[in-house]
Amino acid sequence: MAEAPRLTESASAVFAVLAQAGSATRPQLASLAGLSKPTVSSAVAELEGARLAAHSGTASSGTGRSAAVYRLGPAAGAVLAVDLGPAVTRVRGCALDGTLLAEATASRKDAADAVREALSALPAGAPLRSIVVAVGDVTARDRQGSGMRPATAKAGPVFDAMAVALPAGVPVHVENNVNCAALAELHEGAARGRHTFGYLRIGVGIGLGIVVGGQVLRGSNGAAGELARLPYPWDDGREPRQEALEQYIGARSLLRRAEDAWEAVDGPCPRTTERLFALAGQGGATARAVVGRHATDVGRLAAAVTAVLDPGLIVLGGSTGADPQLLPGVRAELARLSWPTEVVSSTVGDLGTVAGAARLAVARGVQTVTEAAGPKD
Repeated sequence: MAEAPRLTESASAVFAVLAQAGSATRPQLASLAGLSKPTVSSAVAELEGARLAAHSGTASSGTGRSAAVYRLGPAAGAVLAVDLGPAVTRVRGCALDGTLLAEATASRKDAADAVREALSALPAGAPLRSIVVAVGDVTARDRQGSGMRPATAKAGPVFDAMAVALPAGVPVHVENNVNCAALAELHEGAARGRHTFGYLRIGVGIGLGIVVGGQVLRGSNGAAGELARLPYPWDDGREPRQEALEQYIGARSLLRRAEDAWEAVDGPCPRTTERLFALAGQGGATARAVVGRHATDVGRLAAAVTAVLDPGLIVLGGSTGADPQLLPGVRAELARLSWPTEVVSSTVGDLGTVAGAARLAVARGVQTVTEAAGPKD
């Protein structure tokens, strides 16, 4: 990784707002950064000299005058986001203004190939500033203290297999996949304009992304929202088991319940949740009953979330959770057990995790450049 040049504080501030804006004139940069026009002119000249900013044309004002427009320069670099999903790995390369530069998709076992493909598509010579890897696990510092990695064996092996493709010397941040998806919902999905909400993912597993004041809440162990660890079952004569709630609500148990309820007159029993929901959507009585029971279960989980967080909004995501057929049942059960809380379906879909990871990678990439600021001007 190329070292970021040491910047003055004003140049650092201007770079940060230019990255966020994508392109801007000097007066716009002055307004966004809260700096004087002469200070911004000096900062822009410094950034141009370091190839961190570049002239990209002119813009006309209402008075007929034209102003130079600036964008990030070639030395600003790029970032990489990797979603190590349960079946599919998705990779995105982005510029520091968020512009998509590269995409790759592969099976989970071929994650390293997807990373190499995306890296090869990035602009030649562009320094890689940051890498964010989204995993279905909490994260912990490794034994040597050199970085973060998945905390358990759940995602560890695939993370290690993918890591061999990452270039040395680039900061790698490991983040929970549900937290990444919550970021995507916050900035470009169903929770836009809402600073506090819960993103409830229901699929093969379950998880909760908690956003408070526009920030993801991670907890002291990075395990906030690990709903799989809620005690279940909790009744006389039955001992709670670790991750038993996830086993009960997850997609595999949903399909087992469908198999138990299926009758010969219903036709072939669905082998995937996609088929189950399709049959329910077509009006199949047994499929609708199974999906309705699932909605009730998710509604009870949403009620537990609401009792603790009172988030005001719950966004349902995941391979089963995002299906709109769940909404009536979830809303009804939540209303029965708790106080009024809005419930909506995710709008970012399967790309939510990699989109959120890319947004986080961009923020960390910008920080990598701007934290090299020198003494106060």
